[in-house]
Amino acid sequence: METVFTPWQSLAGGVLIGTAAVFLMLTLGRIMGATGILSGVIWPGGPGDRGWRAALLAGMVTGPLVVFAATGRMPEIEVPAATPVFVVGGIIVGIGVSYGSGCTSGHGVCGMARLSKRSILATVTFMIATAATVYLRRHVMGG
Repeated sequence: METVFTPWQSLAGGVLIGTAAVFLMLTLGRIMGATGILSGVIWPGGPGDRGWRAALLAGMVTGPLVVFAATGRMPEIEVPAATPVFVVGGIIVGIGVSYGSGCTSGHGVCGMARLSKRSILATVTFMIATAATVYLRRHVMGG
């Protein structure tokens, strides 16, 4: 498997995510953590809480359509794993999000911007786990 280096696309994506996080904080005073937003759609915390969360999730899901409208092509997505791998991965991520009190977007983007010690530690943990997983998958398991 080859990883393609895409600095300009990655920079643009980071700027969009950061801008969205700042806009959400400025307008609603909320942290943009994707799993917290998703759980708030399923189990809303109060009146009016579900609408903005659903709108944000709809924007995340329809993002490829915006790319299509701008470029005339759908983004290329190559996923070299079977569906059961995604199911198991989703369960593992769900457990990690519960124990870590948040996800990479909440801790890595918003928490680190606020210089939260807990978020910095969580993000370092995410990065170490990611590096170990990639190393094991590519060099030990031969993927």
